[in-house]
Amino acid sequence: MAGSQTALREANRAAVVDTVKRHGGLTQVELVGATGLSAATVSTIVKQLLADGVVETRTTTRSGRRAQLVTLAHRVGLAAGVLVGQRHLRVAIADFTHQVVAERVLPMPHEHRVDTSLDRAALLVVDLLERLGLSLDDVVGIGVGLPAPVDEATGMISVRGVMRGWDEVHVAHVLSKRLSVPVHVDNDANLGALAESTRGASRVYRDSVYVRASYGTGAGIVINHQLHRGFAGTAGEIGHVQVDPQGDICRCGSRGCLDTVVGARALVEPLRATHGNLTLRDVVQRANAGDPGCAQVIADAGAQIGAVVSGLAMAVNPQCVVVGGELAETAEILLDPMREAIRRRVLLNQIAPLEVLPAELGGAAEVAGAIALVLQHSDVDLDPRSDADDGVDASDGQLGVGAS
Repeated sequence: MAGSQTALREANRAAVVDTVKRHGGLTQVELVGATGLSAATVSTIVKQLLADGVVETRTTTRSGRRAQLVTLAHRVGLAAGVLVGQRHLRVAIADFTHQVVAERVLPMPHEHRVDTSLDRAALLVVDLLERLGLSLDDVVGIGVGLPAPVDEATGMISVRGVMRGWDEVHVAHVLSKRLSVPVHVDNDANLGALAESTRGASRVYRDSVYVRASYGTGAGIVINHQLHRGFAGTAGEIGHVQVDPQGDICRCGSRGCLDTVVGARALVEPLRATHGNLTLRDVVQRANAGDPGCAQVIADAGAQIGAVVSGLAMAVNPQCVVVGGELAETAEILLDPMREAIRRRVLLNQIAPLEVLPAELGGAAEVAGAIALVLQHSDVDLDPRSDADDGVDASDGQLGVGAS
C-alpha cells in the first residue's frame, strides 16, 4: 500500500510539472482545473516543488485578482525556436516559462536553399546565446517550423515539391549534428495551433483550428487539447484543397489549390496594373492604411479561406477558429469575410456560432509553438520524494487529467 501511495504522489507531482511546462505558467486554481487534482494536493505539491527549486512563483493579476503564478524555474534550461518562412527566418530563445529572452528575424530570398537556411538558423541560435553570455550547453532542444507537411515519425517533409530543394532533407538530423542539441520539427501551422491553444486565443477551448494565412495557407487542428497531425502529417493542409478545377497549377502539382488563389502571388498580381510591383507586406500595409484595392484583394482572400475552413469545421467541429499569419495583420478586413463565409456554410452555426478570432500571439505564434514543442519533449528533474508523511492527498484518483 505504501508503494502504491508513493507512486501516486510521484504521478501527481509529474502531472503538475507537465501542466506548468505545457502552459508556461498557471495559478494554483488553474492547476486544479487542468490536472483534476484537489486544491490541497496542488498546494502541497507546489510547496515541495518550490523547496526543490523546480518551480518559481510570482504575483499576477491576469484574472482580475492577485494570485501566485507558478512557473518552472529559470535554472531548468533554455529552448530555441526556429521558424523557416517563405521570405524570412525567425529565431527565438526562451526559458522554461516560455518567456522569450532573445529573438531575431532575418529576411530571406524566395525559395532559399536548404543548406543556406539551416546554416543561418544555426548561426543565429549561437549568436543569440552568445549575446546572452550563454552557450549551447544551456539549451535543452531546438524546435523548427516549416511551411510544409512534416511526418512526425521521420521529421521530414512528407509531400514532395511543396518546398523546392527540401525533399529528402532530414532537417532535425542536419541541425542536431551541427549543434549537438536535440531538434524537433513540425509544420508551421501546427506550431501556431500548439501555441495559441496553450497560451493564446484558443487556450480556453478544447477543440480548435488555427489558420495561418501568409504566403501560403495552412491549418493546425487541436482536438481534446492535442494536436491532430494525421497520417504523414498532412492534416490541415487546406492550402492544397482544390477550389478551382480549371485554375493554375500549384507547386504541389495539382490544379486550382487554395494557395493559387489566396497566396502571395495571387494577391499581388491583380494589383500590378494599378499599383505596380508590390510585395505581400506592401499589400498588407496599404490595406491597413485604407487603400481600397489592397483591402479588396485581402477581403476576397478572406472569403475564399472561409469557404474552405467551413468544410474543415464541418469535419472536425471545432469550438473556434484562430487566424494568424501576415494576412491576419489586416484584422477585420480579412476576418469579416471569413466569418460571413463560415456563417453561410456551417450547419452547427444554427446551434452555436463558430467563433473566428485573431491570434493573440500574432507573428510570434509559430516560433512560440516551436519552443513549446521542445518543452513538451524535455524532461524536468523532479527529484521526487517518497516520504509517507509528506501530506500529499493520495486519494485523488484522476491523475494528470489534461496534463499529457
